[in-house]
Amino acid sequence: MAYKAVWMDRDPSKLNKFEFYKMEKDGLDIIRDIVEKYSKEGFASIPQEDFNLFKWAGVYQQKPNNGHFMMRIRIPGGVLTSAQARELAAIGRDYGRNLIDVTTRQAIQYHWLEIEHMPDIFNRLEAVGMSAFEACGDCPRTIVGNPLAGIDPNELFDTTPVVDEFEKFFLGNRDFSNLPRKYKMSISTNIYNSTNAEIQCLAFTPASKVIDGQEVLGFHVMVGGGLSAKPHLARQMDMFVRPEEALKVAIGVTTLFRDHGYREKRHYARLKYLVAEWGVEKFQEELIKLIGEMPSLGDDRTIGWNAAYFDGVHPQNTAGYNYVGLNIPVGRTNSDEFDTLADLADKYGDGTIRTTIAQNIMLTGVSDDNVQALLGEPLLQRLNPNPNRFMSRTVSCTGNEFCNLAIVETKEFARRVALYLDEHVQLDEPVRIHFIGCPNGCGQKHVADIGLQGSLVKTPEGMVDAYDIAVGGTLGPGAKYNTALKGRVKADNVNNVLEQLINFYKEARQNGESFHQFVERVGIETMQNKLTEILSVAS
Repeated sequence: MAYKAVWMDRDPSKLNKFEFYKMEKDGLDIIRDIVEKYSKEGFASIPQEDFNLFKWAGVYQQKPNNGHFMMRIRIPGGVLTSAQARELAAIGRDYGRNLIDVTTRQAIQYHWLEIEHMPDIFNRLEAVGMSAFEACGDCPRTIVGNPLAGIDPNELFDTTPVVDEFEKFFLGNRDFSNLPRKYKMSISTNIYNSTNAEIQCLAFTPASKVIDGQEVLGFHVMVGGGLSAKPHLARQMDMFVRPEEALKVAIGVTTLFRDHGYREKRHYARLKYLVAEWGVEKFQEELIKLIGEMPSLGDDRTIGWNAAYFDGVHPQNTAGYNYVGLNIPVGRTNSDEFDTLADLADKYGDGTIRTTIAQNIMLTGVSDDNVQALLGEPLLQRLNPNPNRFMSRTVSCTGNEFCNLAIVETKEFARRVALYLDEHVQLDEPVRIHFIGCPNGCGQKHVADIGLQGSLVKTPEGMVDAYDIAVGGTLGPGAKYNTALKGRVKADNVNNVLEQLINFYKEARQNGESFHQFVERVGIETMQNKLTEILSVAS
């Protein structure tokens, strides 16, 4: 440990108990224990306190905690080679019952793993240049990037080298493996905010600045975003950053979080609370003390938000080549499909597969001559490049099928809701619908046009699944989290309630008005009254 744990000099009686455990045993040490001890001695040999450290290996206990695990695989920037995709498919087939999920941080998630499987999985990932390590835990997690980096006609410059530099520096770095809580970074110069900058702890966004008479391309920096029960939008610092100085800034921000972030209560330990309490001006002052003076803001180059959706065929920045965005319904796929995607990437494209934070996938480097043949492949009937409108914009967390924190099942429920809406509602404007099973917000409910959060409601027959509804979220210019409405909706009524809410928007909107713009114009009171009216009839 090269740093001094200055937080231990505070009143120790106020630190949460997990902080003492992390000081005795760094989270990264669990990887050695898994390989050398627990995988050999079995699930029953694992002490309860070590399960919290399993997150540093990218592993969580899977509900109902009877010996199975879920694992996340880091995919920095969302770019996979076909060889890596085939190995991911093989691991899923050998150990994960063929199931693969794409997450809202561009990662791959397995289920049904057992402790005896871990050493082989770790070795096989390492052999193809991948890792599960620090995909979870109180550490820098998977670095989100522009999934089109290097081929994007809408980026200022290729951010791949910056993402790679960050990944090499932070992954396994014990100077930053004991943070107060999880820590999320994004890097992109896509002008449509393809990494959801406002919800990140630290985000680098596209910017330019005239310096000494020359336009320099670089980044602006946002800090302190995050979701969960008390969401915060990230705040922009008064700073322009050249690409070669981005890592210096990231080290400084992460150091401030490590040394000054709140470690007294786990639910209050995110960077967003430090930025909110200090204010962004003080936070920047403290950062400058660590990294030195930086140029002031330049020109923001973000012009909108596409919510990281890339359905269909689109030209790359090289004439004659295209990327093809495929919809993975609610992010759930399997090993057989991943194998086929790898084959298609090699046969028709440049041998790469790219994951998005909207839980979808793209094939890239597809020549004009190959587009029609690719579109005719059988797999693209399910992973559709031109999906139905609601299925294409529905996102879901893991839900209580596997997650210990979730109250309700979400994946299959969200898929069935999208199917219903596609059958019953005709709409020419996309409406983004996100489902989460608990307040933690892995399905990013807060940024959706319509966000549904799982809950329970008491009926004469007992407790049944239900959802709370929030409306009007958006990111990019004018970013705003959605607003929760009053009135808990039983799961059996969700289809009907959403159908009526969306038809209300369809009938009352102005020309070209998005759902978010509609909610802003008519107001939350109007939306609340409409929901109350719908529920009064439904009950």
